Amino acid sequence: MKLIIAIIQPYKLEEVKEELYKADINLITVNEVLGHGRQMGVTEVYRGAKENGNLLRKVRLEIAVNDNFVEPTIKAIVKGAKTGQTGDGKIFILDLKECVRIRTEERGGIAIG
Repeated sequence: MKLIIAIIQPYKLEEVKEELYKADINLITVNEVLGHGRQMGVTEVYRGAKENGNLLRKVRLEIAVNDNFVEPTIKAIVKGAKTGQTGDGKIFILDLKECVRIRTEERGGIAIG
């Protein structure tokens, strides 16, 4: 089991979700976050407004998957988020030690769905 964390541009969220759904990946958590990478100080456009500065609006996706869904998840995120420009984002893959479904108390890969 893996936990995939992706930081993407906010305006690419819908495209990433569409690609994830096409890959049969439906269980995601989405958070709005602030941050910056190498593009420190680069002006970005968010909902039609230009933004400068240290912290830029980003979207953080968290997706828990069984091992056979890791590559399809990565490919879907890249396909939906990639523009070829600085600031497209990052994907982090972490080992997921355990998952517990609260309702049934199932554990492991079966609990992920």
